[in-house]
Amino acid sequence: MKFDSIHNYYETLVVNRIMETLVDDYSQFDEDFLQDVACVALNQLPARYVRHDVDMAFFLSSDERIEMTKSVNEAVKTAAQHVSEHRDNDVRPNTYSQ
Repeated sequence: MKFDSIHNYYETLVVNRIMETLVDDYSQFDEDFLQDVACVALNQLPARYVRHDVDMAFFLSSDERIEMTKSVNEAVKTAAQHVSEHRDNDVRPNTYSQ
């Protein structure tokens, strides 16, 4: 039995937001920085597991979609600030506290 198609719907939203907004702003940082931002952002958001993104998109109301987008935007912004501020620490925190 395969479970390859199961994933957190927010992963796609977060990665897309990072690509839209952070790649140019944080071009001086490496890929690890962007991956850390993605992890910190995802840890701020609820898990919404789906097999296919189209399933989630189909069943969301426009209000839910707008709220998810707002949540992702804020999570990515906060995560980028957090990772940027803690990037040079010798000991990197393994959790994010709001």
